[in-house]
Amino acid sequence: MRRTRGRVVHVDSVDDLDARLAAGATRLSGWRLHGLDLTSRVDALLERRVAGATFLGCRFGNGDAERVEAAGGLVLPQLPGVPVDPYRSRLYTAGELYGDGAYADSPDARAYAWSQGRLDHDDLLAGVLHDHAVDDALAEWVTGRRLVGVMGGHSVSRADDAYLSAARLGHGLGAHLTVATGGGPGAMEAVNLGGRLAAEPPEAVATAVALLRRAPSFRPSVDTWLAPAWEVLADDVEVRDSLGIPTWHYGHEPSNVFATAIAKYLHNATREAILLEICHAGIVFLPGAAGTVQEVFQDACENYYADESSVAPMVLVGRTYWTRTLPAWPLLQALARGRAMEDHVHLVDSVEEATGLMGAHGA
Repeated sequence: MRRTRGRVVHVDSVDDLDARLAAGATRLSGWRLHGLDLTSRVDALLERRVAGATFLGCRFGNGDAERVEAAGGLVLPQLPGVPVDPYRSRLYTAGELYGDGAYADSPDARAYAWSQGRLDHDDLLAGVLHDHAVDDALAEWVTGRRLVGVMGGHSVSRADDAYLSAARLGHGLGAHLTVATGGGPGAMEAVNLGGRLAAEPPEAVATAVALLRRAPSFRPSVDTWLAPAWEVLADDVEVRDSLGIPTWHYGHEPSNVFATAIAKYLHNATREAILLEICHAGIVFLPGAAGTVQEVFQDACENYYADESSVAPMVLVGRTYWTRTLPAWPLLQALARGRAMEDHVHLVDSVEEATGLMGAHGA
């Protein structure tokens, strides 16, 4: 049976339901049954008290949903034409998003196409419910883990030295922390790759990157880009958990497959706020463009108003980049001066320095 949190019991399979009923459950208050085929089990359920239970996208026989509602259960039907599950109880996996066929036919591609269309009221409701469900699943997943975030450019090619450096950063941080990224391609993919291989020697990272260089970018073909990544996943290695938090708002940038858990949102603003909120061990910022700069100062704003016990480290990697190419560092340094965050913002030149700083902050 799945572990329960507080008084909420998530039931995700008929086998789990049968086991709980056989174990003697008599009251279902607080239960959330997700997407189950209950056409042959309503009589057994109604032998118990179902008041306070929620049935999310479940299938019922003729008239059975009404019987459950009459007994005090809350029935929320699956919304037609919606390619995402608004009631899901777990984070995504890469296999779930991409399926077995061509990318154009994948659940991920279908969800992106739907999200970019003209959405009616039911569609908008489904989107809100979906992102709330992902929030809930993410809160459960991060419990007991200490997360470090890494932000960086989506356009970094697998063939660039910057990609290997980002993978080495993920490898170093992942030895003691759970790595979290925006879940996309480029630097984010590299960091999730390194975090995944954190239990392996550094040579494993170099070998994986060499294989990935066969398809440097997801353009022009996502399928070509995915092919060597699936090969890397097939290697017999010890896998460390890492997290990706992508969004269908940027669905033209495919989610990377190296995060072991993927919290994919429909609404980008929710995703960005959540990513900053959960990285209690701090955030490392690799060179990036407007999106990364926005994240630097969104994080800076949180730290600017935080008391000293709540400030999380910020480490910018690339002295020349952050002082000349996109000179965010002087402004960040000026904002930090005299604040609780002042001793927690850093500018370094190498990923090794960044990894060391995160260790020095007690990570």
